[in-house]
Amino acid sequence: MNNETVIRFIDRPAIAPQAPSDWVVQCDFDGTISLVDVTDSLLERFGRAGWRELEADWEAGRIGSRECMKGQIALLDMNEAQLNAHLDTIAIDPHFPAFVAAAERAGQVVQVISDGLDRAIRHVLARHGLGHLPVIANQLVQDGPRSWKLVSPFASAACVRASGNCKCERLYEQRARQRQVLYVGDGASDFCVSGKADFVLAKARLIGYCRDHQLPHAPFTDFEEATRLHEDITAPVVVR
Repeated sequence: MNNETVIRFIDRPAIAPQAPSDWVVQCDFDGTISLVDVTDSLLERFGRAGWRELEADWEAGRIGSRECMKGQIALLDMNEAQLNAHLDTIAIDPHFPAFVAAAERAGQVVQVISDGLDRAIRHVLARHGLGHLPVIANQLVQDGPRSWKLVSPFASAACVRASGNCKCERLYEQRARQRQVLYVGDGASDFCVSGKADFVLAKARLIGYCRDHQLPHAPFTDFEEATRLHEDITAPVVVR
C-alpha cells in the first residue's frame, strides 16, 4: 500500500460503528470488471457506418450518453448466435470472483451498476460463475433477426449526464436503506456518482478525478489489490 493510500484512510471522515453488512458494493462493469468496453467491442465488430459520429457527438457534449447508445445499438448488424459467440471472448479481471467472495463473506451485497448492456453483462458474468450478481443496466432487446434496440428503464430526467442508467439514483436507493456505498469504477461514467459515494476504489481515469476533487478513495490496478483494500475500507470503526 503506498503512502497516498494510507493518508487517505487516515483522513477518511469518522463514521459511527456499523456492521460490515451495512456496506453495499456498487461496481461498474466495462473496463472495471471486464478488460474491454463490451459495447465498443460490439460496435467495432458489428456496427454499421455512423456509430463513430455518434461517439464524437457524445464526447463533444452535443448529446447525452443515452441518446448516443440508443443510436449506436440501432446500428448493430448481428444475429443472436454472433452476439453470444462474441461475448464468449470477453475476459474479466481474473481476481474479481475472489473480490466478490470476500465481500459476500462479510455480509455485503455486490451490485453491478452499468450504463452498458444487461444481456451482455449477465452473459459474461455467468461464464465466470457470477450469474447470481444483481445487474442494473440498460436492456439490449432484439427486435429483428439482425437488429437490436436499447431500452433504458433506469434513466432519470434529473441525470446530469443524461445516462441510460443514472448511477447516482442507484446509490441513493441504497442510502435510503441506511447503507454505506463503496463504489468501484474506472472512467467518465463513474465521475458523478463517485462524488456521492462513502468511499471509492478507483482505477484508470477515475483516479485522477478523485484526486482532483479530493474524494475519499484508494487507487487500484486489479481486483487482487482491490480485495486487500476492501477489508480495510469496510471494516467497522471501533470507538474506544
